[in-house]
Amino acid sequence: MRTFDRIPSLRTYLRGIRQEGRSVGLVPTMGALHAGHVALVRRAKAECDAVVVSLFVNPTQFGPHEDFAAYPRDLSADQRLLAEEGVWALFAPAAEEVYPPGARTIVEVEGLSSTLEGACRPGHFRGVATVVSKLLTIVQPDAAFFGQKDYQQLLVIERMTRDLHFPLEIVPVATVREPDGLAMSSRNAYLSQSERQAATALYRALKLAQTRIVEGARDAETRNASSLRAELEEEIRREPLAQIDYVAVADPENLQPLADLPQSPVLVALAVRIGKTRLIDNALIGLDGAWLTRARTRMS
Repeated sequence: MRTFDRIPSLRTYLRGIRQEGRSVGLVPTMGALHAGHVALVRRAKAECDAVVVSLFVNPTQFGPHEDFAAYPRDLSADQRLLAEEGVWALFAPAAEEVYPPGARTIVEVEGLSSTLEGACRPGHFRGVATVVSKLLTIVQPDAAFFGQKDYQQLLVIERMTRDLHFPLEIVPVATVREPDGLAMSSRNAYLSQSERQAATALYRALKLAQTRIVEGARDAETRNASSLRAELEEEIRREPLAQIDYVAVADPENLQPLADLPQSPVLVALAVRIGKTRLIDNALIGLDGAWLTRARTRMS
């Protein structure tokens, strides 16, 4: 595996790969890699000839009181894991490489960026859209792979790539979970033993939503989305260490809250603080109870 920290040298390397007629897949990450990232890499390897992983803790998507300084970093361990997975290239730039002095350009996706995570973390998705647009421009992949655990981020990136005519495919990959259902996340490393056990409250709430959505598909009296939202909040509050930022029962295309459960898939999205650690999770649930992966989209 080759490791690059400068844009020109990475571009020269990728130019040679394309001249050989090989396709390129990009997996953007912030490092502290885990099994969820490995799933992205393996999906990219299955679909593309050469896989590039970016590792960049993006400062512009963190708020002033968030965990940018404390965010877990272990470049050596990440390099070993990616080499074992057969990644062709790792792009691990410094902040000054991605945001050169005097940079003034930002990318913002209106609408989708202002609700849920956007409401809790103002400016977050502006930072995400800006850095992802940079990475897509630098790498110019044929496909880019994103985890569905960050569902709203996935929608924002889909919209951005469509609006800006990036010629690539966005490939969603299903959330990878621990045996007890906790979604894999680099921030799980912050949890103490008792907090780690408490964090399963998010998965329990999603499983309850699954049950209620199936019931709602059969019985019109149980289709009220507000009642479902309240029941999920009650379930999470049974865990003393949990503090809810939001529980959403929403349209999976525009993230707007639903009044009633429709005859189509439903997005249930959660943001919960366990102690000092903020966790997010979601499920895209069909009316038969199946947990769905968002369809891939081809941009042109």
